[in-house]
Amino acid sequence: MITASRELRRETVLRSLPAVVLVVLMWVSEVVDIGLGGSLDQYGIRPRDPEGLLGILTAPFLHEGFPHLVANTATFLVLGLLVGWLTDHFWKVTAGVAVIGGLGVWLIGAPGTVHLGASGLLYGYAAFLVVYGIASRRLTAVIVAVVVFLVYASLVSGLLPGQAGISWEGHLFGALAGVVLGLLLGRRDRSRPSPV
Repeated sequence: MITASRELRRETVLRSLPAVVLVVLMWVSEVVDIGLGGSLDQYGIRPRDPEGLLGILTAPFLHEGFPHLVANTATFLVLGLLVGWLTDHFWKVTAGVAVIGGLGVWLIGAPGTVHLGASGLLYGYAAFLVVYGIASRRLTAVIVAVVVFLVYASLVSGLLPGQAGISWEGHLFGALAGVVLGLLLGRRDRSRPSPV
C-alpha cells in the first residue's frame, strides 16, 4: 500500500512538473524583461513580419508587465496541470496550441501589432480539455470537461474582437488549435487505457 501511494505521488509530481516549469520560465522571462526595460516584448508575434515568426515560440513567455502575467498564471497552472494529469499529451498539446495558434495570429493579426502572453495557451488548454473529454469518452475526462466548461465558459467573450489591447486572435486560434488537438488525441485515446 505504501509503495502504491509513493508511486502515485511520484507520478503526480512528474505530470505536474511541465506546467510548473513553464510558469517559472514565464516569471523569470518577465523579471528579465522588466530589468531590460521591456525590450524582450519586441519578440512577441508580429503579424506577417517574417522576423515576427520567432514570436510563435517566444510570445507565451512574454507578458505586458506583472499584472498581465499574474492574470495568466493561476489559470495556466490549473488548466496545464489538468492536461498533464488527465493525458499523456501535455507537450503535444502545448506545442500544437503554440504553433497552430501562433501561426493563426501571425496570418490574421493586425499589422504593426505585437502579440504577447500565454492566454492563447489558456484558451487552447480549455478547449482541448472540453473536446478531449467528449472525444475520448473516458469518465474522468468527461467530468473534467464539464467542470472546465462550467468554470471557464466566460472565456468565450475573449474570442471576439472589441477589447483594446487584448489579442482576440490569440484566444481564437489557441481555442481552435485546442479543439483540433482534442478531437485528434481524444479519438486516438478512446481505445487506450487511461493514464489516471
